[in-house]
Amino acid sequence: MNPKILIIGACGQIGTELTQKLRKLYGTDNVIASDIRKLNTDVVNSGPFEVINALDFNQIEHLVEIHQITDIYLMAALLSATAEKNPAFAWDLNMNSLFHVLNLAKAKKIKKIFWPSSIAVFGPTTPKENTPQYTIMEPSTVYGISKQAGERWCEYYHNIYGVDVRSIRYPGLISWSTPPGGGTTDYAVDIFHKAIADKKYECFLSSQTKMPMMYMDDAIDATINIMKAPAEEIKIHSSYNLAAMSFTPTEIAAEIKKHIPEFEITYNPDFRQKIADSWPASIDDSDARKHWGWNHKFDLESMTKDMLKHLG
Repeated sequence: MNPKILIIGACGQIGTELTQKLRKLYGTDNVIASDIRKLNTDVVNSGPFEVINALDFNQIEHLVEIHQITDIYLMAALLSATAEKNPAFAWDLNMNSLFHVLNLAKAKKIKKIFWPSSIAVFGPTTPKENTPQYTIMEPSTVYGISKQAGERWCEYYHNIYGVDVRSIRYPGLISWSTPPGGGTTDYAVDIFHKAIADKKYECFLSSQTKMPMMYMDDAIDATINIMKAPAEEIKIHSSYNLAAMSFTPTEIAAEIKKHIPEFEITYNPDFRQKIADSWPASIDDSDARKHWGWNHKFDLESMTKDMLKHLG
């Protein structure tokens, strides 16, 4: 039996590619995409699509009932840099949308939830290198605070109500198919667009800011694989550390220069530098690898080649 899937926030950076992959896997009609507005995109045009406000419980419940949904992927959120500009709305969206789906699962109206967390749950007091699964967090951004609180609620709903909720802490995500979405790690997407169009890029982070990153193909695989894993393999119900590569703006620029020799990068750090400085430089994700067989495919070199091929 194929699951019947609802993706909330399907038009975002991750949702776009996740929707297409899940439709290939489980059949177009079994994957209902939804977002706050209907844009003229592949996600909207390639299968069932519903306009939905993630803050409206009744709307979500109605869709669950009419489409007989079993699994919800809750991808709607306000990301790090955007959330800093509108803290109250970011908290409202990031937390209440989660409560809505957790309560649907508690009421046995759906079977399984995927909810993404982020490296933003870590803070300036967290060990920066090889950040462990269990460690000091103390996030310093609205986004990070909402994700850390969300992790605690996911674990609580699992422990108290038996809700099957699965989560991974995404590092910075790099994709060719959607534009940057307001995150601090999004320089690593923008740099490719500017390298091709202008042969130069002004980076909003300093040259040696090292952060954990992942190519979108790997992130989508991880998302689908954790949801496919047997329940007994999922031993962490807050959120799993996830990693693939870590690099600095200098290192990604050097990799791009191998393909576009005239490419130049300059640095002009802004408010996002402080956010980046509060995050890990590298992540220990051995639990995800051990428990449900996570394994990444792309490193900096292969990702750069693939990005330039698709964008060029």
